[in-house]
Amino acid sequence: MGRAHRRRDRTSLGCAPRHGQEPDSARTDEAARGARGAARAARRRSLIPGPVTSVELHKLGCVAGLLAHLDLDAFFANVELLRRPELRGLPVIVSGSGPRAVVTTASYEARAFGVRSAMPTVQARRLCPQGILVPPDLDAYRSASRAVMAVVRDHIDIVEQMGIDEAYLDITGLVTPNAALRRLVAEIRTATGLTASVGIGPNKLVAKVASDAEKPGGFVRLTIEQARERFAGASPGLIPGIGPRTVERLSAMGITTLGALGAVDEGTLAAVFGPRQGPQLAARARFEDDARVEPERAVVSESRERTFEHDVRDIGELEEILGVLTAQLCGSLRERDRRGRTVRLKLRLDDFTTVTRARTLGHATDDEREIHGTAVELLREYRPARPVRLLGVGIAGLSAGDDQLTFAL
Repeated sequence: MGRAHRRRDRTSLGCAPRHGQEPDSARTDEAARGARGAARAARRRSLIPGPVTSVELHKLGCVAGLLAHLDLDAFFANVELLRRPELRGLPVIVSGSGPRAVVTTASYEARAFGVRSAMPTVQARRLCPQGILVPPDLDAYRSASRAVMAVVRDHIDIVEQMGIDEAYLDITGLVTPNAALRRLVAEIRTATGLTASVGIGPNKLVAKVASDAEKPGGFVRLTIEQARERFAGASPGLIPGIGPRTVERLSAMGITTLGALGAVDEGTLAAVFGPRQGPQLAARARFEDDARVEPERAVVSESRERTFEHDVRDIGELEEILGVLTAQLCGSLRERDRRGRTVRLKLRLDDFTTVTRARTLGHATDDEREIHGTAVELLREYRPARPVRLLGVGIAGLSAGDDQLTFAL
């Protein structure tokens, strides 16, 4: 396939035309769509072997295959660095500046000092006093995300976007998956200036952990056996969904590594964590996962939650963290053109009691201020009497956004 067939129209990514390149005003929108569709088809034919595509394998219900997880590196921070290149190489902290503000994200230079997402900004400033605070710009992040996902969907048939900065890809059937994904990452960087890390494996869990293993700019492909061997000595907290408190409880049982967790008797785990969660912990430590890439899931609700390293008592701090979670949630809703009617609040207290509250609005919305305001009202009405170890916000009753009216505050 020639280079001309692989080149994506820069204007379709929201990028400026190259110097000397003028748009053809005589070309109709229909012709443009047809040309782009033909280019996409040509690209995919070059990547998928024989008469069976990854889409067809997916429809046949094939479980054995190859999946990838693509994760943009320090996404919010890198979008800011593209807009302010003079900050490149410096410790940048994307955060509000109020007394109860929390960190949205940080550049890798700031992370080297221990700065992490959802950390109180005052704590981040103590850890990294030379850090440069940059206020978040969600519109810029959404625009960049759309540009990235346009490139991804231009090359891969089956894509499950997970929030604003990551996606699972079904690459079953690709002749040369490593080369194809390296080319995809290069095209993302050319089109948007952003870098991404890629993990490849036989299931979502292996792919996800692999993509995190060598950030930024990582490219790691592992089998299940290789993942078990490589991460046997890692903390159970490496696995998505195993939070700090679960790690503490496992440590109290003498289980401090993934290798040990995968080998422990499931009955022992079930006695402590319950008949469902106990065996799940062991299975995930063994990198067992049968979830498929589902690009067209009938999603009726969506949420974002955060487990804290240290319990949070201050209601103002909880409200600030709700703001960060709501921003992430609403960014994802807009990417999928979805709105919902029921706002949900979730808290897990320090004694592991889980509390949920919900309120149904009179209309569907994706408005960040409205959802955050409703979640804050639910939080203030409940007023947790005990410290909070997990906080979440969600919205249910999702429907297509273009069928609904917009109610902005």
